Amino acid sequence: MSLVYITTLLLVTLTIMVTMDLPFNWVFYLSVLGQVFVVLMVYRVLTDDYSTDKTFEDFYEDYDTETQRFR
Repeated sequence: MSLVYITTLLLVTLTIMVTMDLPFNWVFYLSVLGQVFVVLMVYRVLTDDYSTDKTFEDFYEDYDTETQRFR
């Protein structure tokens, strides 16, 4: 979960740097670093050892779809 926090902080910092009109090379390198962190974050989520016994028929558990009429 720390990778999510680091990536979020990095990209918020990048947004602040662009707003403050800091030099292009700083913004460029930080944006490249942010893209690397996003790829790492996605990789860690997709390769996580997570299993569930839920199926598509379970659908949303907080919303009763059997009794509701859809418009």
